[in-house]
Amino acid sequence: MGEKVVADRFDLAARRLFRARVRDCLDGLRTLLREGRFEGPRDRLGVEVELCLADSAGAPRMVNDEVLARMATRDFQTELGQFTIELNMAPHRLTGRVFDDLAEEMRVAIGYADRMAGEFGARVVMTGALPTITAEEMVPASLSPGDRYTLLNDQIMAARGESISLDITGAETLSGSFDSIAAEAACTSVQFHLPVTPERFGAVWNAAQAAAAAQVAVGANAPFVFGHELWHESRVPFFLQATDSRPPELAAQGVRPRAWFGERWIESVTDLFEENLRFFPALLPLVSDEDPGEVLAAGGVPRLAELALHNGTVYRWNRPVYGVADGVPHLRVENRVLSTGPTITDTVANAAFFYGLARGLADEPDPVWARLPFATAERNFMAACRHGIDARFGWPGDDGEVPAARLIRERLLPVAAAGLDAFGVAAVDRDRYLAVIEGRCRRGTTGAAWQTRAYHRAVANGADRATALRELVRRYCDLARTDAPVHEWPSGP
Repeated sequence: MGEKVVADRFDLAARRLFRARVRDCLDGLRTLLREGRFEGPRDRLGVEVELCLADSAGAPRMVNDEVLARMATRDFQTELGQFTIELNMAPHRLTGRVFDDLAEEMRVAIGYADRMAGEFGARVVMTGALPTITAEEMVPASLSPGDRYTLLNDQIMAARGESISLDITGAETLSGSFDSIAAEAACTSVQFHLPVTPERFGAVWNAAQAAAAAQVAVGANAPFVFGHELWHESRVPFFLQATDSRPPELAAQGVRPRAWFGERWIESVTDLFEENLRFFPALLPLVSDEDPGEVLAAGGVPRLAELALHNGTVYRWNRPVYGVADGVPHLRVENRVLSTGPTITDTVANAAFFYGLARGLADEPDPVWARLPFATAERNFMAACRHGIDARFGWPGDDGEVPAARLIRERLLPVAAAGLDAFGVAAVDRDRYLAVIEGRCRRGTTGAAWQTRAYHRAVANGADRATALRELVRRYCDLARTDAPVHEWPSGP
C-alpha cells in the first residue's frame, strides 16, 4: 500500500482530508470491535530497546549508519539521533522461562551491536540520557538521515512557529532554545508491548497508568541532561518539552501536550483514539490508498493507516496500538515510561515488574482505578520522575502519602508476582527478576541514584563537571558489562 502527500506543505485542505480519513478509520475500528474480529496474539511480550553510542571518553559517537550497515541483521534500526540505535526483539510467549530467554537473547543482540560499534570507535551504553551529550551537539546535522525524521522535524517546528524552549528545574536548572527537534534525540527508552483483547483493554490500560509511577520510582535512569543534574527521570519532562508542537500561548491556554499522561480512566480503546482525534492536530497528514469501509465490506481487515499514523505522533506514556499480523487485527498497550538500562538484567527485571503488575492490577476484583483519582495517579507519576526511589505516593488504603519503596515492597510486588503466576511464568523467573526490584527498594538504589552518587563523589574528590561526567560514563559502562544489577554496583572508583 502506497502513501502520498495530499498537498504541498500540508495545507488546510490536506489536514481536513486527513482528519476525515482518521474518522473513517475509527468507524472501521468500531466495526471490527462490534463484529468480534480481534483474534490476534495474546499473553505475549514485545520489547524495543533504544541504545546510545559513545566513544572511549564517554562522548556521543555519531556513527549509527555505519554501525547498522556493518550488521548482518535487521533486528536493529536507526533512532532519531546519529548516536542512537534501536533493537526490536521478536515477540515471546509470556510463560515458562520467558524472562531468562529474553535476557539471553538481549545479551547476544546487544553484545553483537557492541562489537560492531567497536569497529567505529564506539560502544553501546544503556541509559535514559547520556550525561556527556552537550546542547551544542544537538543540531539538525545530528539527526539520522531519512525523510521520516526530516518531515517530523519540519512539521513540529512549523506548528510551533518558533524555537523549542527547554526550561527544567531540578537539582539544577536547564534552559535553552533549539531550532529543531534534535534535542529529543538525547532521550533513550525501552518500550514494552502487551497484546490485549478488546474486552480487557480498558482494564489493562488503566492498570498500566496506575503502575507507571511505581515503574519509574524503581527504574529511573536519566538524572543528567546536557550535563545538568535535573530529575531522577529527567527524560519525561525533557521529552515533553523537546517534542512540544504547541506555541506558548496555546500551552498557557491548557492545550494538551503530545507527550501526555492523559486525564481520565477509560472503558474502551476507542476512548483513546477519539481523544487523539479531538485534541491533537495532524502532524503528518499523509493518506493511504485504502478505504477501510470497502475493505471491511469485502470481508478483509483494514490496516487503518491514518489512525496508526496519527496515533504515532501522540506520545502517550501508555500508548494504544492497533496492528494487523497475518491478516488478523490485534490491540496492544505500549508501555513507554522507562529509560533503558542500566544493564540487561535490570531491563528484564523492569519488564517482569511491568507485565506482572499490569496483569495483577487488571485482575483485581476491586480495581485500584475505581479508588484512585486519576489526578492522583498523574501526581504520583510526576513525583516518581522528580524524586525516583525517594518519591511518596497517594494510594488507596493509606492515609496521606506512602514512601514509594515501601508501597512497592509491601503491596505491589505481591500483586506483580500474582500477575506473573496468572501468565504462567515459571516461579524461578518470577522470583529472580522481582528480587531485583525488591533489592533496589531495599537499598534505595536505581540507575539514577547510582549516577548522581558517583558524580558527586567525583566532584568531591576534585573533578570538574566535564571530567566527573566522563568518568561517570566510563565507570557506568564498565559496571554495566558485568550485568550485575545496579543495586549491587560499588559506588566508589
